[in-house]
Amino acid sequence: MTVQTLYTAATGMEALETKLDVIANNMANINTTGFKKDRANFEDVFYRQYRMPGSTDADGNMTSTGIEVGLGTRVSSTQSNHEQGAFETTNNQLDLAIEGDGFFRVINPNGDFYYTRAGNFGLNAQGIVVLGSANIGYVLDGNVQIPEDATDVLVTADGQVQVRTQSSPNMQTVAQLTLAKFVNPDGLLKLGDNLYQETDASGAAQTSNPGELGFGNVRQGFLEASNVEPVTELIDLITTQRAFELNSQVVQAGDQIMQIVANLRRLG
Repeated sequence: MTVQTLYTAATGMEALETKLDVIANNMANINTTGFKKDRANFEDVFYRQYRMPGSTDADGNMTSTGIEVGLGTRVSSTQSNHEQGAFETTNNQLDLAIEGDGFFRVINPNGDFYYTRAGNFGLNAQGIVVLGSANIGYVLDGNVQIPEDATDVLVTADGQVQVRTQSSPNMQTVAQLTLAKFVNPDGLLKLGDNLYQETDASGAAQTSNPGELGFGNVRQGFLEASNVEPVTELIDLITTQRAFELNSQVVQAGDQIMQIVANLRRLG
């Protein structure tokens, strides 16, 4: 039984190590635009049944409880918190933030759709609006192209992209932005580069103009900051570290009991 104690405590240490990895990733992305913090969820594993609940004893009396010993824990999932992050004022005409539900939709070089809450957009050599990335520029869905002689760019709350050019002093609409949302955003696949990909678990993307059908509004000149709370993460870090230490002490206690059992003959 003491040997099982070692393995059971080890599952706790392994699961807590994964939680530490999640906390570390949250802290590392505290300044990442549009980042949504993650949480590690745990579940207990199967139990060793010594006596089933409701079984009868030698006298025919039914027991109200059984004897069950659990064999540890494991990480069941990591879950993202999609709570709105704070807005950071940049006054950059191509910096956009979503106030409410929804994701910007961008296109990768293969023509597939990716989704993001990061709104740090810029222009490529052709004047097309792209999402800034360390690897490549992902084109913003909607065929948004800014003329070379544009002197002013306005993005309205409902997603209309309007420009003023040197040849035309009046604002003209050149594109309409659409947003996407999902029945289960936790089911999206995280790709890095502030991008998500649709999966069977997330459901198909629902698209609409900003401000319609429960979709959020677009705010120009702002970026959505990470929703990581440093104080909360530090508290989680401390409690996780202490829980890891407690499990390590269980391993030490199991080892000490095994040592005592091994020395019983010599002591006798």
